Amino acid sequence: MLLELHVKNLALIEKADVEFGEGLNILTGETGAGKSIIIGSVTMALGGKASRDSIRQGAEYAYIELVFELRGEEKLRSLKALDVEPAEDGLVIISRKIMPSRSVSKINDETVTTARLRQITGILLDIHGQHEHQSLLYKSKHLEILDAYAKQTTLPVKMNIGKEYQIYRALKERLEGLGLDLESRVREADFLRFEIQEIEEANLKEGEEEALAAAYRRFVHSRKIGESLGAAYGALEGEWLSRALKETGQAAEFDGALERLRDQLYDADAIVQDVRREISSYIESMEFDQETFLEIEERLDLLHSLQSKYGATVELINQKLAEKRKRLEELEDYDNRREQTEKELAACVNRLEGFCAQLSEIRKKASKVLVKKIKDGLTDLNFLDVEFEMEFERLEHFTSSGWDEAQFLISTNPGQPVKPLKDVASGGELSRIMLAIKTVLADTDDIPTVIFDEVDTGISGRTAQKVSEKLRLIAGSHQVICITHLPQIAAMADSHFEIAKTSREGRTLTTIRLLDRRESIQELARLLGGAKITEAVLHNAEEMKELADRTK
Repeated sequence: MLLELHVKNLALIEKADVEFGEGLNILTGETGAGKSIIIGSVTMALGGKASRDSIRQGAEYAYIELVFELRGEEKLRSLKALDVEPAEDGLVIISRKIMPSRSVSKINDETVTTARLRQITGILLDIHGQHEHQSLLYKSKHLEILDAYAKQTTLPVKMNIGKEYQIYRALKERLEGLGLDLESRVREADFLRFEIQEIEEANLKEGEEEALAAAYRRFVHSRKIGESLGAAYGALEGEWLSRALKETGQAAEFDGALERLRDQLYDADAIVQDVRREISSYIESMEFDQETFLEIEERLDLLHSLQSKYGATVELINQKLAEKRKRLEELEDYDNRREQTEKELAACVNRLEGFCAQLSEIRKKASKVLVKKIKDGLTDLNFLDVEFEMEFERLEHFTSSGWDEAQFLISTNPGQPVKPLKDVASGGELSRIMLAIKTVLADTDDIPTVIFDEVDTGISGRTAQKVSEKLRLIAGSHQVICITHLPQIAAMADSHFEIAKTSREGRTLTTIRLLDRRESIQELARLLGGAKITEAVLHNAEEMKELADRTK
């Protein structure tokens, strides 16, 4: 569950620290107080879009931190599988620092990419907002919901389909590559034989190019080398070192302290003589062999030609050679390989069809139970005389999740045929339909924390009361965080937070604080009565709170 939210320098928030509790956490406040900023901060921390404009004016950066507490061995195993190791107390701390030029996300002080962050946080928290409502307009979401509901039976089959589908795609690609006619195959095989022969006859060796290049440089610059070495030999000639040694030796006869200098000159003289002999030997051995030079030049040209065709190194050229040999073998055994691939593909298709049929049967059976539960949930949410169904169509091709295409159908008026959600449901109705679905999935969904934003869009009165009861039901097995402007929903809170906008020293600030029971009733009265709160409104608010307590 989400234990704490810390926000600093984000939009109108200078600093906010929130400690959420178990069950139903309700956030209320005046319109424009900054309720969306709170949910927005959570979204940003989980890898959502964050621009430099979100940094509070005058601040260098914005900072968001979420503290989760993990419970249950299964959840711990799921995170460890993603290389996330919770702290000893089971805490996982997710933070994001937003700066003008970039942002940095961390999990337990380890920097992570946005993609990995979303993958990890997806098993900790689910944000249910207007975007989630709108996703019901797409059929792919409907099948996703069904599979989530029946995951105990669908997941093993879907895993088999996923594996077979990868094999199927690979075999299809291989078969497409075996679609050459005889003339094209012969032409390609002849060219491959030429290339293979060209590489093999070159008899390439590792390090050969470097050795040849060094020899080539010596040949090309042999005249300059000879001139330079001759000058060096001449510079080492003369009596200067012998004279220095003689004079220092005579001086050392009168002062023993000079013996060290004399010995150093002895050593220097020996070294110079050795160098002169080596230079002389090198000069005597130097000769320009035109034939050898041409052979080196031709060999280098061959190497460079092969490198331009097949790869920059001997290793890469040999890799290319292996690939060409393999391709030639395929072409020489083309008909057999095509026949074998066709057999493998047919067997794979047969297995895929079996798994897809099995999955489709499971889905259709589970859909009957699911739509019955969703329909009951919709009735509870004040959809009178509602009809709710799910229809299936078989795709003409395989996918990694089977061959089914499915969608929910609904009729909200008696006598009207069921139609796709996108053709019938309004924004407010989509919100309630998704809430009904979330309620049904609550028993199978293992995500511990659910955030609802705009769940009360377009509802009031009895419908609002029904929505509050559904949220209460979900909060029985999940931690629920919900932003609302309806007193019927706020009254159900286990923890009630007020979001307010204030002015201080000429600056506008958004603050959030936990309300005690008396303050919660005051906030309910504001939601009920608007600007003027009378004793009657307060009494009504207290009565609403007591009624909510009795329904928990």
